[in-house]
Amino acid sequence: MLKTRIITALILAPIAIGGIFFLPPLGFALFTGAIITVGAWEWANMSGLTAPAARVAYALVVAAVLYGLLNVPAVAVLWLALFWWVLSFLLVRNYPGGSERWGGVPARALMGLLVLVPAWVGLNHLRTGGFQFGDSANNLLLILYVFCVVWVADIGAYFAGRAFGKAKLAPRVSPGKSWAGVWGGLVAVAIFAIVISVLASATTMQLLLLVVASLITGAVSVLGDLLESMLKRFRGIKDSSQLLPGHGGIMDRIDSLTAAIPVFALIITLMGWLTTGQW
Repeated sequence: MLKTRIITALILAPIAIGGIFFLPPLGFALFTGAIITVGAWEWANMSGLTAPAARVAYALVVAAVLYGLLNVPAVAVLWLALFWWVLSFLLVRNYPGGSERWGGVPARALMGLLVLVPAWVGLNHLRTGGFQFGDSANNLLLILYVFCVVWVADIGAYFAGRAFGKAKLAPRVSPGKSWAGVWGGLVAVAIFAIVISVLASATTMQLLLLVVASLITGAVSVLGDLLESMLKRFRGIKDSSQLLPGHGGIMDRIDSLTAAIPVFALIITLMGWLTTGQW
Protein backbone atom coordinates (compact mmCIF):
# COMPACT_ATOMS: atom_id res chain seq x y z
CA MET A 1 0.00 0.00 0.00
CA LEU A 2 2.82 2.43 0.86
CA LYS A 3 4.48 1.77 -2.50
CA THR A 4 1.19 2.39 -4.29
CA ARG A 5 0.63 5.64 -2.40
CA ILE A 6 4.12 6.89 -3.28
CA ILE A 7 3.78 6.03 -6.97
CA THR A 8 0.39 7.75 -7.16
CA ALA A 9 1.78 10.84 -5.42
CA LEU A 10 4.77 10.99 -7.76
CA ILE A 11 2.47 10.91 -10.78
CA LEU A 12 -0.07 13.40 -9.47
CA ALA A 13 2.29 15.95 -7.90
CA PRO A 14 3.74 17.31 -11.19
CA ILE A 15 0.24 17.53 -12.69
CA ALA A 16 -1.11 19.41 -9.69
CA ILE A 17 1.89 21.74 -9.48
CA GLY A 18 1.77 22.48 -13.20
CA GLY A 19 -1.97 23.07 -13.25
CA ILE A 20 -2.03 25.33 -10.22
CA PHE A 21 1.20 27.29 -10.56
CA PHE A 22 1.96 27.50 -14.28
CA LEU A 23 -1.38 28.08 -16.01
CA PRO A 24 -2.84 31.51 -16.84
CA PRO A 25 -5.98 32.51 -14.90
CA LEU A 26 -8.48 31.03 -17.36
CA GLY A 27 -6.47 27.82 -17.69
CA PHE A 28 -6.29 27.71 -13.90
CA ALA A 29 -10.09 28.06 -13.71
CA LEU A 30 -10.57 25.21 -16.18
CA PHE A 31 -8.03 22.96 -14.44
CA THR A 32 -9.47 23.51 -10.97
CA GLY A 33 -12.99 23.24 -12.40
CA ALA A 34 -12.12 19.80 -13.75
CA ILE A 35 -10.93 18.72 -10.29
CA ILE A 36 -14.10 20.04 -8.66
CA THR A 37 -16.22 18.25 -11.28
CA VAL A 38 -14.54 14.94 -10.47
CA GLY A 39 -15.09 15.71 -6.80
CA ALA A 40 -18.78 16.24 -7.62
CA TRP A 41 -18.91 12.82 -9.28
CA GLU A 42 -17.62 11.35 -6.02
CA TRP A 43 -19.98 13.47 -3.91
CA ALA A 44 -22.92 12.11 -5.89
CA ASN A 45 -22.16 8.67 -4.46
CA MET A 46 -21.91 10.11 -0.94
CA SER A 47 -25.29 11.72 -1.60
CA GLY A 48 -26.86 8.37 -2.40
CA LEU A 49 -26.84 8.80 -6.19
CA THR A 50 -25.33 5.42 -7.02
CA ALA A 51 -26.40 4.94 -10.66
CA PRO A 52 -23.54 5.83 -13.06
CA ALA A 53 -25.77 8.10 -15.14
CA ALA A 54 -27.00 9.95 -12.06
CA ARG A 55 -23.45 10.53 -10.84
CA VAL A 56 -22.36 11.90 -14.20
CA ALA A 57 -25.46 14.09 -14.38
CA TYR A 58 -24.72 15.54 -10.93
CA ALA A 59 -21.12 16.27 -11.92
CA LEU A 60 -22.31 18.02 -15.08
CA VAL A 61 -24.74 20.13 -13.07
CA VAL A 62 -21.91 21.24 -10.79
CA ALA A 63 -19.74 22.03 -13.81
CA ALA A 64 -22.58 24.11 -15.28
CA VAL A 65 -22.93 26.03 -12.02
CA LEU A 66 -19.21 26.78 -12.04
CA TYR A 67 -19.45 28.10 -15.59
CA GLY A 68 -22.42 30.25 -14.64
CA LEU A 69 -20.44 31.81 -11.80
CA LEU A 70 -17.44 32.86 -13.90
CA ASN A 71 -18.42 36.53 -13.81
CA VAL A 72 -20.41 36.59 -10.56
CA PRO A 73 -18.84 38.64 -7.71
CA ALA A 74 -16.90 36.19 -5.57
CA VAL A 75 -17.61 37.81 -2.21
CA ALA A 76 -21.32 36.95 -2.27
CA VAL A 77 -20.49 33.27 -2.80
CA LEU A 78 -17.83 33.40 -0.08
CA TRP A 79 -20.32 34.81 2.45
CA LEU A 80 -22.63 31.92 1.56
CA ALA A 81 -19.75 29.53 2.21
CA LEU A 82 -19.13 31.05 5.64
CA PHE A 83 -22.77 30.58 6.65
CA TRP A 84 -22.68 27.03 5.32
CA TRP A 85 -19.63 26.08 7.37
CA VAL A 86 -21.22 27.52 10.51
CA LEU A 87 -24.22 25.30 9.82
CA SER A 88 -21.93 22.36 9.09
CA PHE A 89 -20.38 22.74 12.53
CA LEU A 90 -23.82 22.25 14.06
CA LEU A 91 -24.52 19.23 11.84
CA VAL A 92 -21.23 17.54 12.75
CA ARG A 93 -21.57 18.35 16.45
CA ASN A 94 -25.06 16.83 16.64
CA TYR A 95 -24.43 13.73 14.51
CA PRO A 96 -26.12 11.26 14.37
CA GLY A 97 -28.85 13.49 15.72
CA GLY A 98 -30.46 15.56 13.00
CA SER A 99 -29.51 13.16 10.22
CA GLU A 100 -33.19 12.46 9.60
CA ARG A 101 -33.47 16.07 8.35
CA TRP A 102 -30.48 16.08 5.99
CA GLY A 103 -30.11 12.37 5.22
CA GLY A 104 -32.25 12.43 2.08
CA VAL A 105 -30.58 12.38 -1.33
CA PRO A 106 -31.65 15.94 -2.31
CA ALA A 107 -30.28 17.46 0.91
CA ARG A 108 -26.96 15.66 0.64
CA ALA A 109 -26.70 16.63 -3.03
CA LEU A 110 -27.27 20.26 -2.07
CA MET A 111 -24.51 19.94 0.54
CA GLY A 112 -22.14 19.03 -2.27
CA LEU A 113 -22.94 22.25 -4.11
CA LEU A 114 -22.34 24.27 -0.94
CA VAL A 115 -18.99 22.56 -0.38
CA LEU A 116 -17.59 22.37 -3.90
CA VAL A 117 -18.76 25.54 -5.64
CA PRO A 118 -17.49 28.09 -3.07
CA ALA A 119 -14.15 26.27 -2.92
CA TRP A 120 -13.71 26.80 -6.66
CA VAL A 121 -14.89 30.41 -6.49
CA GLY A 122 -12.57 31.15 -3.57
CA LEU A 123 -9.58 29.53 -5.26
CA ASN A 124 -10.06 31.56 -8.43
CA HIS A 125 -10.61 34.72 -6.39
CA LEU A 126 -7.22 34.08 -4.79
CA ARG A 127 -5.72 33.56 -8.27
CA THR A 128 -7.08 36.64 -10.02
CA GLY A 129 -7.55 39.21 -7.24
CA GLY A 130 -5.30 42.15 -6.53
CA PHE A 131 -3.14 41.04 -3.60
CA GLN A 132 -0.78 42.85 -1.26
CA PHE A 133 0.63 41.68 2.08
CA GLY A 134 3.85 43.15 3.39
CA ASP A 135 6.17 43.26 0.41
CA SER A 136 4.46 40.31 -1.30
CA ALA A 137 2.00 40.68 -4.17
CA ASN A 138 2.28 37.21 -5.70
CA ASN A 139 -1.08 35.46 -5.96
CA LEU A 140 0.56 32.09 -6.51
CA LEU A 141 2.35 32.41 -3.17
CA LEU A 142 -1.01 33.31 -1.63
CA ILE A 143 -2.53 30.09 -2.94
CA LEU A 144 0.49 28.13 -1.75
CA TYR A 145 0.07 29.75 1.67
CA VAL A 146 -3.50 28.56 2.21
CA PHE A 147 -2.51 25.07 1.07
CA CYS A 148 0.37 25.12 3.55
CA VAL A 149 -1.91 26.25 6.39
CA VAL A 150 -4.01 23.12 5.85
CA TRP A 151 -0.97 20.87 5.56
CA VAL A 152 0.74 22.39 8.62
CA ALA A 153 -2.47 22.02 10.65
CA ASP A 154 -2.69 18.39 9.58
CA ILE A 155 0.94 17.63 10.42
CA GLY A 156 0.75 19.41 13.78
CA ALA A 157 -2.45 17.54 14.59
CA TYR A 158 -0.85 14.20 13.71
CA PHE A 159 2.09 14.57 16.08
CA ALA A 160 0.15 16.25 18.90
CA GLY A 161 -2.59 13.66 18.59
CA ARG A 162 -0.12 10.78 18.81
CA ALA A 163 1.55 12.29 21.86
CA PHE A 164 -1.42 13.62 23.82
CA GLY A 165 -4.59 12.54 22.02
CA LYS A 166 -6.79 10.93 24.66
CA ALA A 167 -9.83 13.23 24.55
CA LYS A 168 -11.62 12.54 21.28
CA LEU A 169 -12.84 15.43 19.16
CA ALA A 170 -15.84 13.85 17.43
CA PRO A 171 -15.85 10.09 18.14
CA ARG A 172 -19.21 9.54 16.41
CA VAL A 173 -17.86 11.07 13.20
CA SER A 174 -14.10 10.47 13.12
CA PRO A 175 -12.79 8.41 16.06
CA GLY A 176 -9.15 9.09 15.21
CA LYS A 177 -9.27 12.84 15.79
CA SER A 178 -8.53 14.33 19.20
CA TRP A 179 -8.71 17.73 20.85
CA ALA A 180 -4.96 17.58 21.40
CA GLY A 181 -4.55 17.16 17.67
CA VAL A 182 -6.65 20.24 16.98
CA TRP A 183 -4.71 22.41 19.42
CA GLY A 184 -1.38 21.07 18.22
CA GLY A 185 -2.34 21.83 14.64
CA LEU A 186 -3.40 25.37 15.52
CA VAL A 187 -0.16 26.05 17.40
CA ALA A 188 1.78 24.91 14.34
CA VAL A 189 -0.35 27.16 12.11
CA ALA A 190 0.25 30.19 14.35
CA ILE A 191 4.02 29.63 14.23
CA PHE A 192 3.86 29.22 10.45
CA ALA A 193 1.90 32.47 10.05
CA ILE A 194 4.44 34.36 12.17
CA VAL A 195 7.36 33.03 10.13
CA ILE A 196 5.68 33.96 6.83
CA SER A 197 4.82 37.44 8.12
CA VAL A 198 8.45 38.07 9.05
CA LEU A 199 9.66 36.81 5.66
CA ALA A 200 7.14 39.09 3.91
CA SER A 201 8.26 42.12 5.96
CA ALA A 202 4.73 42.55 7.27
CA THR A 203 3.78 45.16 9.86
CA THR A 204 3.00 44.07 13.40
CA MET A 205 -0.72 44.57 12.76
CA GLN A 206 -0.54 42.52 9.57
CA LEU A 207 1.28 39.77 11.45
CA LEU A 208 -1.39 39.64 14.16
CA LEU A 209 -4.21 39.66 11.61
CA LEU A 210 -2.58 36.91 9.56
CA VAL A 211 -2.24 34.76 12.67
CA VAL A 212 -5.95 35.24 13.41
CA ALA A 213 -6.95 34.54 9.80
CA SER A 214 -4.75 31.46 9.68
CA LEU A 215 -6.07 30.08 12.97
CA ILE A 216 -9.65 30.43 11.74
CA THR A 217 -8.69 28.80 8.45
CA GLY A 218 -6.91 25.94 10.20
CA ALA A 219 -9.91 25.32 12.46
CA VAL A 220 -12.33 25.36 9.53
CA SER A 221 -10.11 22.92 7.62
CA VAL A 222 -10.73 20.38 10.39
CA LEU A 223 -14.45 20.92 9.92
CA GLY A 224 -14.13 20.21 6.19
CA ASP A 225 -12.54 16.87 6.99
CA LEU A 226 -15.18 16.06 9.61
CA LEU A 227 -18.08 16.90 7.31
CA GLU A 228 -16.90 14.49 4.63
CA SER A 229 -16.23 11.84 7.28
CA MET A 230 -19.80 12.31 8.51
CA LEU A 231 -21.23 11.91 5.01
CA LYS A 232 -19.15 8.80 4.35
CA ARG A 233 -20.09 7.29 7.70
CA PHE A 234 -23.77 7.96 7.02
CA ARG A 235 -23.41 6.46 3.54
CA GLY A 236 -21.43 3.46 4.88
CA ILE A 237 -18.32 3.90 2.73
CA LYS A 238 -14.65 4.30 3.64
CA ASP A 239 -13.39 6.42 0.72
CA SER A 240 -15.07 8.87 -1.62
CA SER A 241 -13.88 6.70 -4.54
CA GLN A 242 -10.91 4.60 -5.64
CA LEU A 243 -9.66 6.99 -8.32
CA LEU A 244 -6.29 7.51 -6.63
CA PRO A 245 -4.69 4.16 -5.81
CA GLY A 246 -3.60 4.12 -2.19
CA HIS A 247 -5.22 7.50 -1.51
CA GLY A 248 -8.95 6.94 -2.04
CA GLY A 249 -10.65 9.67 -4.03
CA ILE A 250 -10.23 13.32 -4.93
CA MET A 251 -12.53 14.40 -2.08
CA ASP A 252 -10.43 12.44 0.40
CA ARG A 253 -7.50 14.67 -0.57
CA ILE A 254 -9.25 18.05 -0.80
CA ASP A 255 -11.95 17.84 1.89
CA SER A 256 -10.06 20.17 4.27
CA LEU A 257 -9.22 22.58 1.44
CA THR A 258 -12.85 22.93 0.38
CA ALA A 259 -13.58 24.53 3.73
CA ALA A 260 -10.33 26.42 4.21
CA ILE A 261 -10.09 28.14 0.82
CA PRO A 262 -13.37 30.10 0.72
CA VAL A 263 -13.17 31.12 4.37
CA PHE A 264 -9.56 32.31 4.04
CA ALA A 265 -10.38 34.15 0.80
CA LEU A 266 -13.27 35.96 2.47
CA ILE A 267 -11.25 36.94 5.54
CA ILE A 268 -8.33 38.45 3.65
CA THR A 269 -10.75 40.22 1.30
CA LEU A 270 -12.49 41.82 4.29
CA MET A 271 -9.05 42.77 5.64
CA GLY A 272 -8.31 44.61 2.40
CA TRP A 273 -5.38 42.41 1.34
CA LEU A 274 -7.26 40.97 -1.66
CA THR A 275 -9.48 42.78 -4.14
CA THR A 276 -11.61 41.42 -6.97
CA GLY A 277 -9.55 40.86 -10.09
CA GLN A 278 -10.15 40.30 -13.78
CA TRP A 279 -9.77 37.23 -15.96
